[in-house]
Amino acid sequence: MPPPADIVKVAIEWPGANAQLIELDQKRPLSSIIREVCDGWSLSGSEQFALRYADGPQLYITEQSRGDIKNGTILRLAISPGRAARQLLERIQSHSIDARLEALKELAKLSADPTFATEFINMEGIGTLARLAESGTHFGEMLAFTLTAFLELMDHGIVSWDLISISFIKQIAGYVNQPMVDVSILQRSLAILESMVLNSHSLYHRVAQEITVGQLIGHLSNQEIQTYAIALINALFLKAPEDRRQEMASTLAQKHLRSIILNHVIRGNRPIKAEMAHQLYVLQVLTFNLLEERMMTKMDPNDQAQRDIIFELRRIAFEGENDPTGTEKRKAMYTKDYKMLGFTNHVNPALDFTQTPPGMLALDNMLYLAKVHQDTYIRIVLENSSREDKHECPFGRCAIELTRMLCEILQVGELPNEGCNDYHPMFFTHDRAWEEFFCVCIQLLNKTWKEMRATAEDFNKVMQVVREQITRALAMKPSSLDQLKIKLRGLSYSEILRLRQSERLSQDDFQSPPIIELRERIQPEILELIKQQRLNRLCEGSCFRKLGNRRRQEKFWFCRLSLNHKVLHYGDLDESPQGEVPFELLSDKIPVSDIKSVVTGKDCPHMKEKSALKQNKEVLELAFSVLYDPDETLNFVAPNKYEYCIWTDGLCALLGREMGSDLTRSDIDTLISMEMKLRLLDLENITIPEAAPPIPKEPSSYNFTYPKV
Repeated sequence: MPPPADIVKVAIEWPGANAQLIELDQKRPLSSIIREVCDGWSLSGSEQFALRYADGPQLYITEQSRGDIKNGTILRLAISPGRAARQLLERIQSHSIDARLEALKELAKLSADPTFATEFINMEGIGTLARLAESGTHFGEMLAFTLTAFLELMDHGIVSWDLISISFIKQIAGYVNQPMVDVSILQRSLAILESMVLNSHSLYHRVAQEITVGQLIGHLSNQEIQTYAIALINALFLKAPEDRRQEMASTLAQKHLRSIILNHVIRGNRPIKAEMAHQLYVLQVLTFNLLEERMMTKMDPNDQAQRDIIFELRRIAFEGENDPTGTEKRKAMYTKDYKMLGFTNHVNPALDFTQTPPGMLALDNMLYLAKVHQDTYIRIVLENSSREDKHECPFGRCAIELTRMLCEILQVGELPNEGCNDYHPMFFTHDRAWEEFFCVCIQLLNKTWKEMRATAEDFNKVMQVVREQITRALAMKPSSLDQLKIKLRGLSYSEILRLRQSERLSQDDFQSPPIIELRERIQPEILELIKQQRLNRLCEGSCFRKLGNRRRQEKFWFCRLSLNHKVLHYGDLDESPQGEVPFELLSDKIPVSDIKSVVTGKDCPHMKEKSALKQNKEVLELAFSVLYDPDETLNFVAPNKYEYCIWTDGLCALLGREMGSDLTRSDIDTLISMEMKLRLLDLENITIPEAAPPIPKEPSSYNFTYPKV
């Protein structure tokens, strides 16, 4: 007979004694259980003791967290968090340097525990640490542990960052500004300053006064602190008032930030980790967001300076032609020229730029093309003006619509997504990357227009094809703008048609009734094949990142299904693993029989809890939770859409439910098409009678494997 649900079998350790194996009754008060354990070792004063996990982060167990204890968990009897906080507070102020160092080392580790942190903070521990840092008497390891403990404690959100003193800010900023500082101290100092900027508007101004962008850029040559330096630059950029962002961007350009990142980070001799990729993505987004003001600015048809830009576009395109002397003749010529330039409003093309987005940003792009790539600009305009009216590609209209499209693709004006690492190396290869990107794409649009032999009625169709060409090329992550051109050359209109046809092959080629019937017969074995693949991937396991307040100190956990498909094993990791993680390193487990359901997106408990934070759409789309008895949850945020589909489908298969992700639907179509091609090489004249005998089971003639992501 299975034990009651409220009884958990655990082992409890105490230094120098044999472990106690007990049945922990979750209905009994924790204090009563601790008293009983202390009695077993003849320890008095049970109120001075507490239980902690023996493995992993070794967190204290409280009445609120005790529900996480699983059968087979190893616990440790330890002094209570209040007593530990009091002792450490005394020891970090000891006159003995060795005693103080050991105390700070232990404090840095314990500060990650929210229960201990609450006790230590209530004893004015943060103020003590700040004074130790301000004193200037701590160096090396001692200072590094002091700053680590300070940052861990502040990260719990118990104390407001606004309470931090100006002298402390100056001291931390001083470490960043000094030329010769230990790397560990520099890392923590940069992390503390980043948290100050992100969590306090008033501290942003203080930090901005103490730290210059030039000093931060100087740290990018050191691979140990690159991520921390870029994170602080991003924080300052993000929190800067709108009128300061353009000024800051100019400073970054003058200091050659882009080329330094390209040479020391992107093209450095180390692979780019997830956190660095995220920071590069954030910098990319913030840089493109500087375009938002122009994107949302309408053209004023009465503004002569703005109208002069349109005159300049005309002059460059038709420079050899002399203006007629008469006003009416000049007006007629201008109207004709503006029509040749492809504007919708031939008489007053300024009206073409009154819609936002893209507003004045489109005109900026056109002027850049005309001035910097003058030959290309003139060729596009004259080439189209010499075509038949119905086949001309209207440059002005195309440039405006293309600018709007590029803003949508690159999400100009939107805040960075937490958890997104989608940066594009090519945007770090040129000081005017946005404008150059536009110039490449407008040439692509002109080329695609010709390949499609399009007319004005086909405008929207052409733009759809161009969007597909651009998004497919960006997905290949070209390393430079030249590489982008090569990728786009390979994505001609005919290639896009071929890809589309290939992707909908199963829908277009197999719609006759006999084939539909055969498809229905094949589908169960295909579903079983996909189900086994999903379960095999769950047995291999995946690494997930813990979402926290500080991305730079990433924490990971790993989850995998037992080989007999009966238990989910999971546990915390110090760093992202290379390959499989053995079951014995995963301290926690959930019997599959206890799982009640799997929920996704906004139905997940951890998405509801974080609703007050800036939860973005992307994180929401990657979130899922396992609900299990009695009322517990295991919360996930998948690293990408592929892993999300694999895990949600695999868990559904494990519970005997339908696998419904887009990936599964795509796999079903692909594999059925493959199998049908192999079984039916000549289908034109085949008919299957209503009472056809069942198709015999055959071994699959292809290997179905997924690449590891």
